[in-house]
This record gives sequence, C-alpha cells and structure tokens, in this order.
Amino acid sequence: MITRKRRVAGVCALLAALTAGIAFPVAAVAGEPTGQATPQVDLVLDVSGSMRTADIDGGTRMAAAKQAFNEVLDATPEEVQLGIRTLGANYPGDNQKTGCKDTAQLYPVSTLDRTEAKTQVATLSPTGWTPIGPALLKAAGDFTDGASSKRIVLISDGEDTCAPLDPCEVAREIAAKGIGLTIDTLGLVPNTKMRQQLSCIAEATGGTYTSVEHADELTDKVNQLVDRAADPVVTPVATEGAGSCATAPTLKSGLYTDREEFTQQRWYRVDVDPGQELRASVSVGADRAVNPSYGVLLRAVTVHGREIVRGEAGGNGRTDVIATGLRYPKADTDDEDAAAETVCLQVTNSFSAASGVKTTPGLPLELTVDVVDGPSKASDVASFGLGRGWWLLGALILTGFVAGLLWGWLSRWRLAVWRTN
Repeated sequence: MITRKRRVAGVCALLAALTAGIAFPVAAVAGEPTGQATPQVDLVLDVSGSMRTADIDGGTRMAAAKQAFNEVLDATPEEVQLGIRTLGANYPGDNQKTGCKDTAQLYPVSTLDRTEAKTQVATLSPTGWTPIGPALLKAAGDFTDGASSKRIVLISDGEDTCAPLDPCEVAREIAAKGIGLTIDTLGLVPNTKMRQQLSCIAEATGGTYTSVEHADELTDKVNQLVDRAADPVVTPVATEGAGSCATAPTLKSGLYTDREEFTQQRWYRVDVDPGQELRASVSVGADRAVNPSYGVLLRAVTVHGREIVRGEAGGNGRTDVIATGLRYPKADTDDEDAAAETVCLQVTNSFSAASGVKTTPGLPLELTVDVVDGPSKASDVASFGLGRGWWLLGALILTGFVAGLLWGWLSRWRLAVWRTN
C-alpha cells in the first residue's frame, strides 16, 4: 500500500514538473550563454617525424609537448571536458595518400580521467606526416552536443604536408558552418611558412596564434587556452543576411555571425520601440589575402530607404579586421499603443581579393545588436561626438571671444603709449 502511494506521488510530481515546463518555457536569447552547457577543448598534437628534433631546452620537441600535456592535464578545470587528437602518429611509411589519413582520437572529448589521458600521451612517438587539414576536419566532429564553447588547440612544428587540402581553407569552411568553434594554434620553433599557415588557421575562426620556443612557454600557453574555455562566453548565432531590407531576417539583441562576399551588401532588420535605443556594431575580417585600401559601411535606414544614421571605417592593409558602429534613439511617445519602428541595417564592404585568391566562402562578418532603454531626451544622445559637452564648447568660444577683445584693447593701449612717448 505504501509503495503504491509513493508511486502515485511520484507520478503526480512528474506530471507537475512537465506541466510547469510546458506552461513556463524558457527561451534562450540569441548570443546569451545558458550556463547549463559544458566547455569543451580538443588538443590536436602533431606527432610527425620532425618532432624528434632536439632544439627545445636541450630536449626533443616531442618531450616538451609531453611535459606540457602532463602539466596541462593536472591543471585542467573540473568543469572543462577535454580530448586529445593526434596527427602523424601511426603511419611511418612514404605513401602520401596513406600518410594524409593518419589522424586519430587519442582520448575522446569527455570528463577528464587524468591518469588514463596521461597514459595515452606517454605512448606517443614521432612517426609520420603532417596532415593538419584532415586532422582539423576530424577534430571539428570530436565535440558533443550542448557544449557551451568549443575550442581546438593545434600544436605543430611544421606546415601541412597534405596539399592540395589547404588547412587554411578547411578552417574557413569550419567557420562558415557557424558552429562557434575557435581554433588556436601554437607553432614550435616556427619558420615563416609555418607561421603564415598557422596564423591563417587561427584568424579564420577568431582564434590566436603563438610562437613557442621553450617548454615552459608551451605549458603556460596551453593552460591559458584551456582556462579560457571555462570562462563564460557569448556564443554567436549564425544568421544569413538578405539582399534587401524587405526580405531580411529580424534580429533581437545578441551577437551574430554571417559571411559576406566581396563588395556585397547584407541586410538585417531590428524592431525598436519608442523610448528605446538601437546600438549596433559590425566587424568584417580579411581571412585571406586582399588588396590594400578597403572599408566597411554600416547604415541604419527606414523601411522606405531614408538613411537615419551611419558608421564607417577604412583601412590600408595594416589590419585584418575592420569595424564600425552606430546608435539610433527612438523618441518616446505618450501613445501606449505606438508601434515599434522597423530599422533596416545595411552592411557593405569594399574589400577586393588579391590575384588568384578564392572569393568563396565570403568574408567572416560579426554583428552585434543591442536594443536598450533610450536616454530621457533625444538631446542626451551625442551630437557630432559632443553630446552634453556643447555647454563646454560654448564656454570655450565665449572665453576665446572675451580674451580676444582684451588682447586687442591691450595692444591698442600699448601702441598709443608708445606713440605718445
């Protein structure tokens, strides 16, 4: 009897929980972390034959990598799920086709068993080729669903040896999928070609590149990147702008990613209620070789095509990312039934591809949209960059005018005295 009552009570509790979940669903806002997912990191290690070279603090590159991995495994935060993938670890032969398939998951991305992971690392021995491109493709599939952040940390001592599969193009394809995956790269005793390739991989996904020539530097940097994965992050939401405002997607406050072809226009829509202010910014990255002199333009226009405000920026080839932003306050009204205004955001770039450079996929674009409570008065918004500093400008003008009058009077007086004498 008691057992039956407990079962009935359990069923009632389950039904109550399900009813509450249906009645009060929680909607995730674009670009906001939910706080319930787990950060995941996949360490991708080059175990090719060149890792036998003894030029890092008197030991081999492989020894430095093993030491770094053991220390990183000890220091990995409990909330981070970590995995290890190798490239060039198993095939010692000369057949390039076979060597370029040599990538394996040494330890799956999961809750870390430090002893097991260290045991697997200890078995590694420098062996074969350097299939960076194929390894990145496989690594992108190592993550499980529901990760709050996904980060690949690639450690290599040489450039990819599996052309024509360009690892930089692979990184761009991964970024274009909009899965929020960041690739950080570390180059052991780098040369120019390797530095360029690893930098390109990192830049394509918003990651970082670091040159490493000492074992302690490797340990510190990998630890830093793993710790960074545990920090709360805002994951961009993939969207696709349209060719006109009429067909553009309507965006809420959040962080968005898109791809924009060279010289292309992308349109997005944002609804702004009376008394609110729209703040938007956009950055476009040159993830491949482009010609110097370029710019990006962000315009806010009405649905009828009248420009409200714009932001623009230009570059001359010295930076890989160019960004601009704008603000638009919607005046408040006493009409409680006043409808929201649809504001059209237009993003245009003037990048042009260098000779022989692929133009697809488009350039990575990141758009931030923030709709907040506006200022109490429209005049509170900065005007020509001065805002309420107009009073200061007026005071300076008045002071200059009075000083000019006094100086003129003093000069005339001194001249009159001089003539008299």
